[in-house]
Amino acid sequence: MKFNKIVCVDHTKLEDWAIEELQEFSEAKVKVYKESPDSEKELIERIGDAEAVIVSWKTQIPENVIKECSNLKYIGMACSLYDDESANVAVDFARKQEITVKGIFDYGDPGVIEFIVSELIRLLHGFGEQQWRKMPVELTDKKIGIIGLGTTGKMLAEALLPLGADLYYFSRSRKKEWETKGLQYLSLEELLKTSEIISLHLPKNTKILGEEEFKTFGAGKILINTSLGLPFEEGAFENWIKSEGNFGIFDGDGGASLSKETKGLNRVISHKKSAGWSAETQRRLSEKVLENLKDYFK
Repeated sequence: MKFNKIVCVDHTKLEDWAIEELQEFSEAKVKVYKESPDSEKELIERIGDAEAVIVSWKTQIPENVIKECSNLKYIGMACSLYDDESANVAVDFARKQEITVKGIFDYGDPGVIEFIVSELIRLLHGFGEQQWRKMPVELTDKKIGIIGLGTTGKMLAEALLPLGADLYYFSRSRKKEWETKGLQYLSLEELLKTSEIISLHLPKNTKILGEEEFKTFGAGKILINTSLGLPFEEGAFENWIKSEGNFGIFDGDGGASLSKETKGLNRVISHKKSAGWSAETQRRLSEKVLENLKDYFK
């Protein structure tokens, strides 16, 4: 079985071998675009009469695009699909039209964990330009709060537990099996009061920290964000980072939505590169996108 046509509507970052395998499931030649469309009109034109599309997180596929592309049977997201609210595809509407929507998981997480641990060690020991405290300190016994205990949060916990950190977490649901491993569940308020360092791992479009939460978190602390977007109010963060001893650490995804002014503030450590992108990430992404499409025909 094949689709009449498969279109990669933007730069999905699929490897060449994966595009070749996609061709096995498309009657027409697979169309591959390397840039995001400038408008919904252009996106609709790219999709045309195709029955299947592959899309990255950078391009929105809202209801009106889906309505216009009446041949669609399958939307493959070359990105994570945590829930309908944070997705760049109108998932619920598409499924009501009997269009299959599939996202991928667990493809860029190892690089994110390496980034967090390496940046923390650099800051705690002063191996980079800045140092958290007057004397270098270890991760041993540091009180670290993980906000969002999904795949990335769990992997971070696995990396930090052997280093002797005291770990706390806040999540939408309790993870009792992780509590037996040494994590302690706290309410958000208690986690902010208790933790010296917090790491945010939340879906896109989630806002969890405002002025009051940053006041509770207090001074002399470290905030790490590798989530897509900002899970906090930027103005509140700006006020917080100005307190003595506070540091913010961002990779290219976590800091992409920060203003230039905020990135330029003292003690904001912001990198252009995405921590979750590597040769291994691209391979896993390509494999998982193909697995989803193949499963559609089973």
